[in-house]
Amino acid sequence: MFYKNLIYDEKHNLKGILFPSTYFIAYHFTLTSYDVSTQTGAKSPGTRHPFSEVRNGLDSVLLRKERLGMEERAAQQPNLPECFIPFTEELPPAERPARFTFPFQYQPHPWALYAAQALQQKLDSATWQHNFDVEKAVGDYGKMFGVLVVEHASGQLGYLAAFSGKVAGQNHHPGFVPPVFDVLEETGFFRKEEKQLNLLNERIRVLKHKLLGTSLEQTLKDAQLDAQTAIQALQKKHKEAKALRDAKRSEAPLRPQVEQQLQHESARDHFEMKDLKRTWKARLETLEAQLRVQKEPIEQLKQERRQRSAELQQQLFEQFRFLNYRGEESSLATIFSEQGGIQPPAGAGECAAPKLLQYAYLHQLQPLCLAEFWWGQSPVGEIRLHRHYYPACRGKCAPILGHMLQGLECDPNPQQQSLPPTDALEIVFENNDLLVINKPAGLLSVPGKETADSVQLRIRGQFPEALLVHRLDQHTSGLLLIGKNLDSYRVLQRQFLEHRIQKRYIARLEGIPAALAGTIDLPLRVDLDDRPRQMVCPTHGKAARTHWKLFKAEEQTALVHFFPVTGRTHQLRVHAAHPQGLGIPILGDSLYGTAADRLHLHAGYLLFYDPATGAEIRVESKAPFEP
Repeated sequence: MFYKNLIYDEKHNLKGILFPSTYFIAYHFTLTSYDVSTQTGAKSPGTRHPFSEVRNGLDSVLLRKERLGMEERAAQQPNLPECFIPFTEELPPAERPARFTFPFQYQPHPWALYAAQALQQKLDSATWQHNFDVEKAVGDYGKMFGVLVVEHASGQLGYLAAFSGKVAGQNHHPGFVPPVFDVLEETGFFRKEEKQLNLLNERIRVLKHKLLGTSLEQTLKDAQLDAQTAIQALQKKHKEAKALRDAKRSEAPLRPQVEQQLQHESARDHFEMKDLKRTWKARLETLEAQLRVQKEPIEQLKQERRQRSAELQQQLFEQFRFLNYRGEESSLATIFSEQGGIQPPAGAGECAAPKLLQYAYLHQLQPLCLAEFWWGQSPVGEIRLHRHYYPACRGKCAPILGHMLQGLECDPNPQQQSLPPTDALEIVFENNDLLVINKPAGLLSVPGKETADSVQLRIRGQFPEALLVHRLDQHTSGLLLIGKNLDSYRVLQRQFLEHRIQKRYIARLEGIPAALAGTIDLPLRVDLDDRPRQMVCPTHGKAARTHWKLFKAEEQTALVHFFPVTGRTHQLRVHAAHPQGLGIPILGDSLYGTAADRLHLHAGYLLFYDPATGAEIRVESKAPFEP
């Protein structure tokens, strides 16, 4: 059907051919040959072919009809934004998203998955100067990427792509949306002020170097050491003299004259020490004053640097300006000030999700669904798995997206909408002092910031004085020990603190461990930029230990028993997923692995002692996902 792409002039004379591609290619014919030109009309020589070979055998009536159809389709071709990537193949069968993705807890829509997989294919073949080092589990080279499925005003579906922060030290790469504000723009205020700050740093460095070479700096250090040595020597001398006086007093009653002499010696030593300290203090203060005079230019430069840095930071916060769906604009400084006056953290506004939405709003593209995935190495201490999907971070993105999503109908927050019904809890064991309940997955142990419904709220409806002895994560199901009164609670709590209570969890992992059993020691702390996510931190983390044992190897997954020695937040989830732990996330872990129907983690066994009798009590519960 070659002739269906022919183009004519206003007199119905054959003028060119339109090929079905992203480029409009017209062939300008002469009687015997034609040349190639682009859609913009810029001509370039093409291969010359006999015109008669194209013209012969064409039906003029059919040609006129095809000409009119092609002109109509060409007129309808939309003018798409530069970073808009149209879908060129049929999308996976799925209903059009009724609402936009809730970015902090979601399962990617099939269209978002399709777009993400297309981007991942490009990343596989891209020649980046940035080395993601995907073969290694832990390092500093990984990056979060995001895709936003959008609809153009013409009805054309496609997607936008973005990366968080910078790649290869650059903000701009073909095929990716630009930053909300480009701090790397050479002619921009940030670069200019950055150069001034670097000059200040260099002047401070030079002055410090000169100061280190002066005798006054060393003289002060020597004098401080001499003062310490002299005072310590005199203290030793006075201590020995006091010991002699004490010995004389203990031998026999002393004559008044001797006692008076000993008291005089003690007073003399006291004033001698005061005089020595006063002398050295005066000398050191003189040297310090002289040194301050020499250091004053450095301190002035430091003060100027602090002031200029603060002003630059504030100016930068004002330049990051974000739109929302209603078209309203707000700066980064304003957005965070409305969250209690907190200071925006480093890198705020440079994540993938805000960049994607900003570009969509600026170009009148309708956001449909979002997905973000990690590409490359996981940062040291964190859990980021290559090609895995993750929610937007809360520390940097929650305030920004809270503004940007205003006016756009989003999926409900699963933590608020997908809670179990507020019916009575299953009581597995009970006596006069305590009870053990079977907490369902999705229910908080204690009231949270966004919902009051919890085990504590429900159980106090039956037992007003009840106190939870320990807690389970919201998405973990299983046994929870509760004291019915304050006395029993304190006894049971002491058993926990003394590690007398034994706990066993069962979990289904996404893969099969290489070993049959082991112990994991990885200290944990909260990720300050992405609460409640936890991270491994040898410097500031709290000790966390978990014993584990393979329970059952399945075809592609495995059931394991966890025996936690400590009880840190998300301990089992991090110890399972982190490369230095098992390196295999728990199935359904949306924070550290891949979301599923639920988190496959269940507290299935408790051993403790009756607060009244001291008798051993064992309680078991089978996991809903356990075969």
